[in-house]
Amino acid sequence: MRTLIKKFMSSESGATAIEYGLIGSLIAVAIVGAVSTVGTDLDAEFDTISTELQANDGS
Repeated sequence: MRTLIKKFMSSESGATAIEYGLIGSLIAVAIVGAVSTVGTDLDAEFDTISTELQANDGS
């Protein structure tokens, strides 16, 4: 039983998995933030284009 506890305490595979999980979640948060910002800018650009096309449609 002691050897099992010693082996469990010296094992770092669980900590490594948690670290990879944290890194993956931070990357996901960064991607969501970047896509959200680009999406907002792109939406504004398409609104501008739509307004210009509607203004030029009547002339």
